[in-house]
Formats: sequence, C-alpha cells, structure tokens
Amino acid sequence: MNNLKIENNIQKCLLTIFLCLPFFVGIAFTQTPEFYASIDYNESKTSSGLTRPDSILLVLKENYNKAVAANKELEAAGYLNQMGKLLFVSGHYPQALDYLLRADKIYRSHKNSKRLAENLVILGELYYRSRQPALARKQFNEALLHYQHLNFGSGKGLVYGHIGHLYEKEQDYDSAFYFQNKALLAYKTVKEEQGIAKIYENIGSVYEDQEKYDSAYVYFNRAYFINKHNGNQSAQIEILNNLGDVLRKTGKYRQGLALSFQALDLARKKGEYYQLSGASNDIAKAYNFLNKNDSAFYYLSQSRQYLNDIYSQESNKQLALLQTLYEIEKKDSEIESLVHARQTDLLVNISAGIVVVLVLLLTGLIISRQRLKIKNEQKLHARNSQVFQTQAQLMEAELENKRLLQENLTQQLEIKTKELTSYTLHVIRKNKLLEDLQSQLETMVKEEKRDQKKQIKQLSLQISEGLSDDQHWEEFRGIFEQVHQSFFDRLQQQCDLLTSNDLRLIALIKMNMMPSDISTLLGVSQDSLRVMRHRIRKKLNLTPGENLSAFIQTI
Repeated sequence: MNNLKIENNIQKCLLTIFLCLPFFVGIAFTQTPEFYASIDYNESKTSSGLTRPDSILLVLKENYNKAVAANKELEAAGYLNQMGKLLFVSGHYPQALDYLLRADKIYRSHKNSKRLAENLVILGELYYRSRQPALARKQFNEALLHYQHLNFGSGKGLVYGHIGHLYEKEQDYDSAFYFQNKALLAYKTVKEEQGIAKIYENIGSVYEDQEKYDSAYVYFNRAYFINKHNGNQSAQIEILNNLGDVLRKTGKYRQGLALSFQALDLARKKGEYYQLSGASNDIAKAYNFLNKNDSAFYYLSQSRQYLNDIYSQESNKQLALLQTLYEIEKKDSEIESLVHARQTDLLVNISAGIVVVLVLLLTGLIISRQRLKIKNEQKLHARNSQVFQTQAQLMEAELENKRLLQENLTQQLEIKTKELTSYTLHVIRKNKLLEDLQSQLETMVKEEKRDQKKQIKQLSLQISEGLSDDQHWEEFRGIFEQVHQSFFDRLQQQCDLLTSNDLRLIALIKMNMMPSDISTLLGVSQDSLRVMRHRIRKKLNLTPGENLSAFIQTI
C-alpha cells in the first residue's frame, strides 16, 4: 500500500513537472551551475566531480542519514537545507518545501539565527515562485530581522533586494526603489561588488519597467563594468542582453545589435544555452526592426533550437531526479516499515506468515501473467517488425518513383529550354533577314524611278509590320513560362505598370541575350533599346546603382 501511494505521488509530480517544464528550465539552467558549486556534500564524495542533480541528491541524502544516526542535528539540518535548495532550483517545490521546513524547525530549536535566516530567504523565494507573495514577504521580513540583529551586511542587502523585487512586480516602483537603494547601501558598506552589481541590475530593471530607458541604461552599464572587472562572464551575458534591449527600445537598433552579438559570443564561450537562446532572440528582434527579415528568421530559428536543446537536457535531468526522489522515498518507507515491524507482537507475526503465503501465491500468479505478457509482446514485436519492413519497402518504392519523376521533369525542362532557345534564334534570323531586305529596298527607293518607289515603299512597310508582328509572342510566352515558371506573375506582383513590350524585353534579358540580338528581335535600334531599358528601371523603382539584368535574374 505504501509503495502504491508513493507511485501515485510520483506520477502526480511527474505530470506537474512536464506541465511547468518551460518555466522551470529558465530557472534551473541559469542558477544550477553556481548552486551546485556552492553545495558542501563532503570532499570524499566529490572526487568524481558530481554535477547532476540526482547524483548530488543521493550524496546529500546519504550524508543526512549519517548525521541523523550520529545525532548531529545541526549538520542534518544543513543537509536538509541543501537538499531543499537543490529541489527548489530543479522545480520540485513540494519536496523542497518539506525539506526546508524540517531544516527551519531544527534551526529554531537550536536558535541558530544565521542559518535560520539563510533558510528563510530560500523559503521566501520558493513562496514567490509559487505565486504566494504575502508568504514570501513574511519569510523575507523575518530573515531581515535576524540579519539586522547579527549586523550581517550581505544578508541585509540580499533580503532588501528580494523585497524590492516583490514591489517591482506589484508595480509599486517608489517602494521598489526604496528597498533596492537600501540593498545597495548594505552591499557598499561591506564592499561586496557582486551584490552591488546585482542591485544595479535590479534598479535598471525598475527603470526599464517605467520606460525610463536612459536611467535603465546607466544602471545596467554600471553592473556590466563591475562584472567585467571581476571576470563574471555569466553575469555579463545577461546584462549585455539588457543593454541591447534598452537600446533597441529607444530605436538604436544597430548599437543594440552589437551588444547582443557580444552577449552571444560570451554565451557561446561559456556554453550557456539559455543565454544563447536569449541573445539569439534579441538579435532576431533587432534585425526585424532593421527590416532584415532573413537574418531575423535565422537567429529566431537558432533561439528556438537552443531552447529545444535546453528542454531536452533539463527533461533528462528532471526524470533522473524524479527517479532518485522515488527511490529515496521508497527506502524511507521501507525503513519505517522495518521499525514498525519490530514493534509488532506474535499476532502480527502470525498474520505476516499468512500474508507471506498469500504473497507467494500472488507472486506465482504475477509471474504466470508476466510470462504470458512477455509471450504476447514477442508476437506483437514480430508483427510490428514485419509491418515496418513492408513500410520500408513501400517507402523505397515511393522514393524511386519520385526520383524517376524528377529525372523526367528535368528532361522535359531541358527540352523546353532547347525549344525556347531554338525558337528565339529562328525569330532572330527571320528579323535579321527582314532588316537586310528592308535596307536593300530602301536603297532601291533612292535609286529607282518614281513609279517603282510606291511599290517598294509598300513592300518595305509590310516588312516593318512583319518585324513588329505580335502573332508569335503568345507562343513564345507559353514556352518561356514552362521554363521559368510563374516568372511573369511574380514580375507583375512587383510592378503592375509593365506593358507587353516591357514584358518582351524583360523576358529576353532573363534569357541573357546580347543587346544586339534583343534589338533585332524587337525591331528597334540600340538607342531605342536603351530608352526602353531606362523606362523599365523607373517602373521597377531601381536605384541608380542597381543593375537591371542582375535584378531580373533574381526574380
């Protein structure tokens, strides 16, 4: 019954973790490295360099059990506090609350104010993350009283900063500034630069919420230089992103983009995927404002990929930690059962004997059913394998059909291209012949007698009409569209003012034809051709330095 209850609790926790995973990943991924480094779980246990939460939790639990066995309550409370912090940053709030409250009880009984205050700060953060700001403020207030009594400057600065953050989220900015400035004074008193930098960042965040971007930039910049001086690259990444965000909000897109790229480079060096995702997202926003949507789409895709990697890594860690929690609770339950078993009398022993018999019978039944289940699974696996092989063969056949279809389409495209080229060359030769004939007739007009001039002029006029004849244009356009699919449609989308003569000229430019051949095809002089090109450039709104032929090739 105990095991069934534990399994039900674990299933509920697992569902909660997966529902809240996108939120927890951001917290765990940004806080876990520093937190793991701060945990003291015995040098004899860290020689292997434990970094996974489940491994750390096992070591902490083992040391806690040893402390309890040795009747060292304060030491046991320390391990409870560290297990609570580990579960908090990993997103397991109910279990974290249990460990922290147990540590709280021990610290109060021993009147250890400093450890109690540290534990209260973690409890306050937990209640804040659980959307219980009133309870969070209660923990922070009590922690502050202890730190004031101890005159512990860093502790006071930490609590003031948390209280200021609560007011910021309530949009009570005057109170937020008041407590952040008190935190700043406390940190400056003890000359703790890391704390000073964090408070500068908090004040900058409040100004940013108020859309006072100049002030926000000043405080973010102060935090950045302190962290840069101290070599804290992880903190620099987040602040660089904040600075870039402020510049972007004030319309300084390129300056903000430069800072976001600095954050991206630092995050890549540090291997911090969450910061890589944030920096890539900020870069995408900047490129979007600069109307460089291709670059914006690329960096947005990079941001999403980093987030996917984070979710994958953190899911594995969460599952491993959940399994460890299950095993720990299972062992605790077994220990309680053993203690209870020692207190039972003869009647319980007799009952246990009966239970053993029933368990043996049940085990036999379970084994029998398990064997039948395994046999059925083997049959199902064989059928699935056969279905998979059949599907694989069908996919191969489909791929082969697609390849043959692709080859056929390629051959058709080559044939159409040759037809278009042949047709164009035929028209060029026809027009060239007509031009030569027209030239000869014009010469004859100048030389022959007057009664012949009229007939020759008529013949020359017919030749001119032949040069400008549109009867083959639709046939040419049909072949051209088969080679360059939807070319004219995309062209008309960019400019709907183009005439049929403009479309002819653009099609010939698309075919990379020489200007002399184009003038022959269209029956115009080189000067007229230059005028036509100039008019098309104006209709397409091309800048003076932009090449018409290169632009047409990109369509």
